[in-house]
Parts: sequence; structure tokens; C-alpha cells
Amino acid sequence: MSSKHRLIRAARGEKVDKVPVWVMRQAGRYLPEFREERTKADFFTICQTPELACKVTMQPVERFPLDAAIIFSDILVIPQALGMEVLMKPGEGPVFPEPLRSPSDLDKLGPAETVTETLSYVADAIKLTVQTLADRIPVIGFVGAPWTVMAYMIEGRGSKTQSIAKSWLYRHPEASHRLLQKLTDASVLYLVAQVQAGAQLLQVFESHAEYLSPELFKTFSLPYLVQICDRVKKIVKEKSLGDIPMTIFPKGGHFTLSALGQTAYDVISVDWTVEPELARQLVGPNKTLQGNLDPCALYADKAGIEERVEKMIAGFGRTRYIANLGHGMYPDMDPESVAIFVDAVHKFSSQ
Repeated sequence: MSSKHRLIRAARGEKVDKVPVWVMRQAGRYLPEFREERTKADFFTICQTPELACKVTMQPVERFPLDAAIIFSDILVIPQALGMEVLMKPGEGPVFPEPLRSPSDLDKLGPAETVTETLSYVADAIKLTVQTLADRIPVIGFVGAPWTVMAYMIEGRGSKTQSIAKSWLYRHPEASHRLLQKLTDASVLYLVAQVQAGAQLLQVFESHAEYLSPELFKTFSLPYLVQICDRVKKIVKEKSLGDIPMTIFPKGGHFTLSALGQTAYDVISVDWTVEPELARQLVGPNKTLQGNLDPCALYADKAGIEERVEKMIAGFGRTRYIANLGHGMYPDMDPESVAIFVDAVHKFSSQ
């Protein structure tokens, strides 16, 4: 059944009146109203309180004519649900006080089957947001890809090399596969729960794709990305929840695009390092592309942003395309720049 929403129509390859647009990290620290909420509650408290998560999810939607709301949460809620402690430290980001250090540490993790119940607060936040939006625009649910989440669980924090996590892939391949499978199983259950709560599109963030070689990607990332997409689509269909489009975002993974073009993902999101024409060539004609303005382009003036948006749309075309940044918003960005970006996408794609 066709959808009235531009985002869903574009994801399925249907005609749209103009290119849909949303922004990764559109709810976050660049918004003064979000910073005000953060003075009252810490990051994970907001994630775990449905009313607060809904409130901050709605903040950018109330400011800008966006074509989607993405639920306010974090990719590291799954490690939390498996029993690991995660802290959000100011100026540093997520920190695991006790990261995984050896394969024996995997025995400390809880079962994947309990994740849905533990993360029911995300489902509740989605339900509340769907109710608040009253079908004005769709809600996007998401999860971190197994390799990306695994890297955080082992490194214990952000890393410029991911060398500790990558060493597992070489030194402990069996344990790595065991952990990746557990994360995959948890992700499938979690994504299905988000659809049951009302999410109409799902995105998988493989934010650490750039650290993998093509060989490591094909061994330790791609099989699990395929599993997530195939299993979620199958379960959602069996539960008569509709045809839910799914997006994969392999940040820095230009070398992954051809392989991902052969998967069941409906949308492939690309970062700013990939030429639109090359992305089209690599993924083939039957996938929708999403992206890929360099987030730093939002530091330009109005004319500069508009010029780059016009060029971006010309490169991707107006069909099978969802406009976005090539990654998320940065905390010091001006909200007015987002307004210019969103308006420019609608302006240049409806002419």
C-alpha cells in the first residue's frame, strides 16, 4: 500500500512532489531548547524517560519543515540492555567503565531475548511521538550495526583507530562472531519492537565501516547487516505490520556500496566522501540513496549552503533520493543553517 509520506514513498522508489529531507542528529546539542533540557536531566535519563525522549524528538520537527522525526535514543542502549554500564561524559562522549577485555568477558553479557523488555522505554517513546505527530510525518527507528556497537564495547570509548576492537577480529575471530551474532539477535528483536510501537522506517548505523578493510567488512559486518534486514523484514511481514523500508548507513564505507546494493535494504545512506553519481553506479538503479552534504557545509553562509544543496540534488536526481547530511549535526552549529538547508532541498527539488 502506498504511503502519503514523502520519506516512505521515496524509500520505496515511488514518485514524490519534492525530495524528502531529514537530518542525522536533528534532535541534539545545537538546539538551545535541547541544551535547556540537558541542564535538568542527563543524556541517558532523557533516553529512558519516554516523555522527555518524545519532547526532544519533537523539538527540531517543531522548528523546521522536516519530512521525518527520528526517535531520540542512542546506539549504545543495546550494550546497556545486555548488562554493560555506559556513561555519557561531557566533552568525551560515551564511556564504558568496564569494557570487554577478553573473550571470557562475553559470558557476563545477558541474553539477547531480554533486550526488548529492557528497552521498552524506547517503544513507549515512539508510541508517544507517533501519537503527538498524528501522522503528520513518519517516525524513524534505529539501531547501531553489530560491528559498530562491538567496537564501542571493546574500546570502551571513541577511538581514532579502533585498534583494540579490530585486534579481536584477527586474534579472536570465533569470539568476535559470537558477540556479533548476539548483537544481531538483539538488534532484530529491538527493531521489530520499534515497528510494533509505530516506527515507519528503520535505519542501521554502521558508523565504523571506515575502519574495516573490504575483507573484514565482508567477514565481520556484511553477513550480520544482511541478517538484520532479512530477519526484520520477514518478522514484520509475518506480524502483518506492513512493508517497512530499511536504511543502511556505512559511514566511510565507499567500498561497501556495491555489496550493499545486492542486499534487501531499501535505502543506502552515503557520507560526503562519495560522489552522488558514483554512489548510483555502485548500488544500482533499484535502491534509494540518502545523503550526503558535508555537515561542515552548514558553516557556510546562506548562499553557500543553497549552492551546495542545488549541486547535491542535481547529482543525486529527484527520484529514489532522500536528502540528508553525510553524517550528524555538530554541537556548535547554528539552527538557522538547518532551516536554510531544509528549505533549499524543498526549493530546488520542486522546480
